[in-house]
Amino acid sequence: MIRILRTIIFIALIIIPELVLSQTLVDKVQEHQLDNGATVLLVERHDSPTVAAYISFRVGAANESSEERGVAHLLEHMLFKGTKTLGTRDYEAEEKLLRSIKTVGQKIDSIKNRSDADPQQLQQLRDQLTDLQTEHRKFVVKDEFSRIYAENGGVGYNAYTGKDSTTYLINLPANKLELWAAIESDRLQNAVFREFYTERDVVHEERKRSYESSPGGMMYETLLATAYRVHPYGDPIIGWNSDIENLDPDRIRDFFDKYYTPANMVITLVGDFDSQTTLQMVDRYFGKLDPGVPVPPVVDKEPEQNGQRRAYINFAAEKQLLIAYHKPTMPHRDDYVFDILMQVLSEGRTSRLYKSLVVEKKLVTDVSVFGAPGARYDNLMVLSLTPRNSRSCTDVEGAVYEELERLKSEPISVAELDTARKQIMTSVLRGLKGNSGLARMLSSYQTLGDWRYLVDYEKKLNLITTDDVMAVAQRYLHVDNRTVVTLLRGEQG
Repeated sequence: MIRILRTIIFIALIIIPELVLSQTLVDKVQEHQLDNGATVLLVERHDSPTVAAYISFRVGAANESSEERGVAHLLEHMLFKGTKTLGTRDYEAEEKLLRSIKTVGQKIDSIKNRSDADPQQLQQLRDQLTDLQTEHRKFVVKDEFSRIYAENGGVGYNAYTGKDSTTYLINLPANKLELWAAIESDRLQNAVFREFYTERDVVHEERKRSYESSPGGMMYETLLATAYRVHPYGDPIIGWNSDIENLDPDRIRDFFDKYYTPANMVITLVGDFDSQTTLQMVDRYFGKLDPGVPVPPVVDKEPEQNGQRRAYINFAAEKQLLIAYHKPTMPHRDDYVFDILMQVLSEGRTSRLYKSLVVEKKLVTDVSVFGAPGARYDNLMVLSLTPRNSRSCTDVEGAVYEELERLKSEPISVAELDTARKQIMTSVLRGLKGNSGLARMLSSYQTLGDWRYLVDYEKKLNLITTDDVMAVAQRYLHVDNRTVVTLLRGEQG
């Protein structure tokens, strides 16, 4: 999925059905900047009376300090908890209780990790917190945002946090667009982080479920932590256990107030509306927000890897193998080449790895290649393989490296290159038929830098030659640039 996002590219002559040939994506996308710094992207599409509404922020897990790991992900949870008017039965009374909950919760956090902590005092505080949280429930109206949207025809109400950005989205009837603006601007201006400690426990359980009890999650987390020694791409978005357990409501609030602001915000609307009146409406609701400050760039730079790294995981699950190579990110020319290279390797039944490892040698049951974990900074090409029960990970590795050596020693065929380009464009077309797909594409690339990166992507992709693919394979797909994670049942092999 990440790789498809990375290759969501284009010029609109092919992918946006309602455009005539004389129009391009540049003609259709209207970009505006509000006085407080918020970027607004508008695309009118009148084929159905709906609108896809995305709000993205140029802040993600990579922007957290060592004392903030997991903040962006927990904020994703907290921003569904309501505001001073939504999600509460009596905010004036609730606010006093929330202050008491925070005081006790912070007191617990301040002493629980101390070697001289009094167990009896700690238990008394935890009992007190439980009583306060029980009393607080009578003020809470659960899932009020979701209920309002659902009652007004909204679907797909969701959010996702990545390494580079955070996005909140909804698809709704066009005549409910002002309702969206009212709710979302209120959420940004008056968010109440109610049920903080309860939700922190929920995230802790999510980590156990998605990483510690999941072979796939455990392998992926181990891969990133092994491949990255300096850059925050090596840290999990959800945070480590010790991070989650010590997340503080004041630190969360400071992070939110500073970065979830117009200076880092992209509002993308695609659908059935009039751009001029919609822009005025957006400005009326979002233009009053305080600008905030731009998110500073990550200055940590991952040093060149100078030797193969390996990690083994003993887990009661079928064998799995992850192999990763460091690579540059957009808009580096080699990144375009990697899009072709990864397509040639694993997309479809005619791809090299599928034909060789699945069909001919019957070594694996599944193989995929994707880019991870982010796209703003140099990232990884990851190969994921599931060996057949009777086959060893060592045999699978050897077969993979044979195929990679072929890429380095002989150019791919012109037919393979052309097929790869067509497959990329087909994936784009399939993903962008709806308003939400286009909104997601524009929002993603604008938060990464500039949506106009998409405009000449196809032209640059068409400039890639078979010799370019071979040169990139030689430059990056070597043992010193490789990280391998193997999941086994108690034995290596």
